[in-house]
Amino acid sequence: MAKVNVSIPQGTRDFGPETVRKRNFIFNTIREIFEQYGFQPLETPAMENLDTLMGKYGEEGDKLIFKILNNGLNDPKNIEKAKKAFQNLLSGKNDKDLTERALKYDLTIPFARYVAMHHGQLVFPFKRYQMQPVWRADRPQKGRYREFYQCDADIVGSNTLLNERELVHIYHAVFSQLGIHEYALKINSRKILAALAAICGGEEKLTDITVAIDKLDKVGPEKVREELSQKGLNEKQLAILSGYLAISGSNAEILSGLSALLGQTVAGKEGIQELSYLLDSTKTTPALRIMIDPTLARGLNYYTGIILEAKAPETVKMGSIGGGGRYDDLTGLFGVPGIPGVGISFGVDRIYDVMEELGLFPETVNVGTRVLFFNLGEAESEMSFNIMQALRYKKIACEIFHETAKMDKQFKYAEKKNIPYAAIIGARELAEKNITLKNLHTGKQETLTTESLLIYSF
Repeated sequence: MAKVNVSIPQGTRDFGPETVRKRNFIFNTIREIFEQYGFQPLETPAMENLDTLMGKYGEEGDKLIFKILNNGLNDPKNIEKAKKAFQNLLSGKNDKDLTERALKYDLTIPFARYVAMHHGQLVFPFKRYQMQPVWRADRPQKGRYREFYQCDADIVGSNTLLNERELVHIYHAVFSQLGIHEYALKINSRKILAALAAICGGEEKLTDITVAIDKLDKVGPEKVREELSQKGLNEKQLAILSGYLAISGSNAEILSGLSALLGQTVAGKEGIQELSYLLDSTKTTPALRIMIDPTLARGLNYYTGIILEAKAPETVKMGSIGGGGRYDDLTGLFGVPGIPGVGISFGVDRIYDVMEELGLFPETVNVGTRVLFFNLGEAESEMSFNIMQALRYKKIACEIFHETAKMDKQFKYAEKKNIPYAAIIGARELAEKNITLKNLHTGKQETLTTESLLIYSF
């Protein structure tokens, strides 16, 4: 028999029980806080119509969308049509004869599509959270996968900056509860960037400027200048951009620098006022440290106001672990204009890697089964099974060893599965109708009646 090479696609992963429990610890923490803030759960399909996604993420983002081939392309009567469609695709044109659907790139655009389809039945402001996988045809590397989970919270149907204020507090609540205390929460405004574009050649330059600035950390300021020079910015405009990128210092100093450079424009003035509000509104929570970062661009076309990005602690070379911002007419892309929105996202896969590297998961996170009932004979296992069922009805996770075996083998099984308690019913316990309960972490051993076991604090 030929050897079979078994593998999974690059950029995807299997998750064993230990990893799933740790990931669930993150999911449950985020879900609990979303619920505390009044958000409702929502799910959308893994795939969307290609037209729903294309053109919403900018040129760079559109290249990373996983397209799904249409059914029946191998049918002889469709081969010529498929060949022609494939040639169109190679020339950069999407062809519906080849592909009409795609895996979703993020959760925001599908959410906007959902709101556009159901706006007549929704109560606004509509606060939803969503925790599902997304897919990107990216180059896999540390902290970057082709299939990964996002956990989003969005509010649509409201213009108030109270929403941004709440979302900032959600970030702080989640990271604090997970033990990631040294995270950095950076903010900027697309209005600031729009004002910069206006004095650097016009608003049509906004996408070019944001896409270039978004690469600043990766390529450096000289490469950003070079890219924008190729996009048509002259030396005077590049000098203005360099002055913008040089703005630094405390939040107050940055606001002062932004005001001097952009405060004379309507968009710049509004952006500065909104950033100032968000900073002032969080002063009552000293542990919540927000930093204005003029280089924060989040190069997605749909952002219109404040944008946010959560960065991992500097001791972990991971980068962004969350991000979001305001998008005031995203549903307009689907024929329903005038519904403002704002949202944030948590990158669970990166958060997992950060917590693993920093050793932040609780020791108890991988404890599933609380009690292992030993199997020491037919009559003994019958009594064990009945008591075990009674514990399960009380929501105590327990199991019985699958076969009669020496006690040493059963102890080793409990140790490997990190089960904290062993319930032992042997010949003596069977005769006396009691149970020997052993704490496998401390070695403490007790003899209990069935009644006392059922109220035991595990």
